[in-house]
Amino acid sequence: MSETLLSVRNLSVAYPGRSGVTHALRNASFTLGRERLGIVGESGSGKTTAGRAILGLIPKPGIVMADELSFAGEPLLNRSESDWRKLRGRRMSMIMQDPKYSLNPVQRIGQQISETCRLHLGSTRKDAEQRSLAMLEAVKIRDPELVYNQYPHQLSGGMGQRAMIAMMLVAEPDLLIADEPTSALDVTVQNDVLRILDDLVTERGMGLIFISHNLTIVSSFCDRVLIMYGGKIMEECAADDLKKARHPYTRALVAAAPSLDEPRAELATVVRDPAWLA
Repeated sequence: MSETLLSVRNLSVAYPGRSGVTHALRNASFTLGRERLGIVGESGSGKTTAGRAILGLIPKPGIVMADELSFAGEPLLNRSESDWRKLRGRRMSMIMQDPKYSLNPVQRIGQQISETCRLHLGSTRKDAEQRSLAMLEAVKIRDPELVYNQYPHQLSGGMGQRAMIAMMLVAEPDLLIADEPTSALDVTVQNDVLRILDDLVTERGMGLIFISHNLTIVSSFCDRVLIMYGGKIMEECAADDLKKARHPYTRALVAAAPSLDEPRAELATVVRDPAWLA
């Protein structure tokens, strides 16, 4: 693996409440270089919580604790909001799951991307427009000028996702967290988005955390995979070795995934063991 961009050791997120404390993330530890790291697991397993904790986006009363949480050697815990504003967008970005809820509905696409350039790169209005159009073209939008002047509701799901990727990448961050970036897209558009992300990781040398439910995509797209359950990392393995996984939860997820190569009358069900969270 190349140089370490992100170091995470015993990262935990807890939410105190009237009935006690809910542990959304439990002692997660991993590192990330300039590579594609997949995080998979069922809904509620802590995938998105991990991504938000890394970017300092856990809302109060959430409590974030870690023995180490650092990016490029800089500690991320207990940073001020002004420090986070300098870091987010410029050096670390996150593609949210659904562009319909992440893009500003009353601003044109070009305004939103240009704002990122002006805020993080200090670009002039003209330079920000040129950078934005170039980034829209880089994410394979055929008519960048048209999309630049459109509102989010005028775009299809795939086009909106590409616009979101353009906005997150225009400042050329070193780390990108993609939270289910293909979940709402058809297969053809999914493949287009994956190719875009692959090119950007390869050409720009970014580190990518790819959060997904889809084991088939993760096994073919990522380099390594973390498997999460109940806020804990159950196992880490090479993406192309998912079928050789040792943990029973990982094996159950693989067995439950439909396959055209191995059609079955019934898919396996995941039998959970309380001891996994002990």
